[in-house]
Amino acid sequence: MDSNKLIAPIVITVLMVAILTIYVFIWGIMPIPVLVKIGGLCVLLGLIGVSVYNLCERIEEIRSGEEDDLSKY
Repeated sequence: MDSNKLIAPIVITVLMVAILTIYVFIWGIMPIPVLVKIGGLCVLLGLIGVSVYNLCERIEEIRSGEEDDLSKY
């Protein structure tokens, strides 16, 4: 397994999660109604979860050797 191929997806995911985490904290301290705040926080936390899931799937693809998904079609 070539670990150089894992660097880009990991770095991009870490940056995305960091940015979304900053948005979570900003959204949490904004003076808005509670229901709107809860809805926004759920969306942001969902995006963080999807990003981490996508990273895990990409790592599995790289480890299994299925780097070129277009070859299936």
